[in-house]
Amino acid sequence: MKDKRILYISSELTPYLPETEVSKMAFEVPKEMHHQGAQIRMFMPRFGVINERRHQLHEVIRLSGMNLIINDMDMPLIIKVASLPKERMQVYFIDNDEYFRRKSVFTDEEGNLFADNDERAIFFAKGVVETVKKLNWAPDIIHIHGWMASLLPLYLKEYYKNDPLFAESKIVTSAFDYKTLGVLCGQEMINKIKFDQIAEEKLESFVNGNVDSFVKIAMENSDAVIRGSEDLSEEISKFIDKLDVPVLDYQPIEGFTEAYADFYLNKVL
Repeated sequence: MKDKRILYISSELTPYLPETEVSKMAFEVPKEMHHQGAQIRMFMPRFGVINERRHQLHEVIRLSGMNLIINDMDMPLIIKVASLPKERMQVYFIDNDEYFRRKSVFTDEEGNLFADNDERAIFFAKGVVETVKKLNWAPDIIHIHGWMASLLPLYLKEYYKNDPLFAESKIVTSAFDYKTLGVLCGQEMINKIKFDQIAEEKLESFVNGNVDSFVKIAMENSDAVIRGSEDLSEEISKFIDKLDVPVLDYQPIEGFTEAYADFYLNKVL
């Protein structure tokens, strides 16, 4: 993996959020590839529950200040950065007061999903790509973890399809089990994505409106897929079986490094 550039994009990442299957793998995979000699960049949303003082986040003025258009609204993009303790790896945080300053992650105090999670996902996707463009850092591999990051492949393949920085980048999506999250999207979300001149026929996987729709849309626009959970929903398992891209079966966190590195080098690149 020496000198390969890998961009990791996750909706959850330990130690900034509580440990889950997604947040743990989103930390362990970049760490191990970094130890293998890869150049790493990591992105996640700057959720309001993240303690900026404890984790030493600070704003990167030269990367902030851009406005992103979300459903015909101007939304300011703020970029913050922190270093992972002991790993010499930086994490970039996509921030916006309207979308991410609230003191919870995906749901309100009563456990209801935020009504604007669709716009938050669109903002996160655009924010990551625009920041990487400012960094002028062309990744060899872009690896997606977590459902809120799942619009990245779609936007890279459609909205940013003519951007030369990503012309050679290969996209990998890790599919996880999200059965408990419930309904997230519908026609209203489809209309918001169509506002970005993305054709409706590219959004057919959103018809059911459940969280698996996010995973499907990511995998449809990826060059390779990894089974991130040992037990995936039947819907996602069947979907993966029909894909015409390389697929890596589930690898336990205790010993995934060799399998992931081999998959990157021999199946993805």
